[in-house]
Amino acid sequence: MLTQLEVATKSRAQLIDISERIEQAVQEAKIGEGVLYLFVPHTTAGILINENYDPSVAQDILDFLEKLAPRQGKYKHTEGNADSHIKTAVVGSSAIVPIQKGKLALGTWQGIFLCEFDGPRQRKVFLQLMDEGR
Repeated sequence: MLTQLEVATKSRAQLIDISERIEQAVQEAKIGEGVLYLFVPHTTAGILINENYDPSVAQDILDFLEKLAPRQGKYKHTEGNADSHIKTAVVGSSAIVPIQKGKLALGTWQGIFLCEFDGPRQRKVFLQLMDEGR
């Protein structure tokens, strides 16, 4: 089952916790055991699984990525968002999460984030839900 989330981002760079929305989609699909494939069809936005309990972790990740690929770096790409492409290449555009007993099999402190690197924009996240029992 393929479904899609729409996420409105509010700043140029941010990590948005979309875990609850994804969990809701899993529950609505009534999948007991299976797999969730996530994909972000954008070259300047990604997907990340990391700690969602302490918001300072998300900020630390953004700060590190900014040091790694600063917005005002010397880039050949001339659209002004080369750093966003690099950050997306580092973070990635997809993730896989097992589904067990109708819930995402994430660790206690883990959450799923849409990573915006060239916002604000309207972003899509595709969810492919695979039911082991079907």
